[in-house]
Amino acid sequence: MKFMKRNLTVLLSTGALVSALFAGVAFAAQTTNPVTPVAGAATLPPGAIQRHPAMIKAIQALLAARRDIENTNHDFGGHKKEALDACTKAITQLEVALKSDKE
Repeated sequence: MKFMKRNLTVLLSTGALVSALFAGVAFAAQTTNPVTPVAGAATLPPGAIQRHPAMIKAIQALLAARRDIENTNHDFGGHKKEALDACTKAITQLEVALKSDKE
């Protein structure tokens, strides 16, 4: 059971990241719309948003997924807390990666 929970959490997180990255690729093809900054964008290095739009979109998608999970009455077969934790961890790691961008 523990193995299945971990696999589902990894699957949900990976799916959210892949979806966000595909959205980022589609976004990168559209140069007319600027990327909406994420919370805490003021602490990012200059130009990080322009250099890494897919990462910004991934953070935005994970934030939206986390909100959806939080606002539902479902417990996703007991995986709700782990899915929320995985989203939070992925968001944190992407933000740390962006903040460490020194280009």
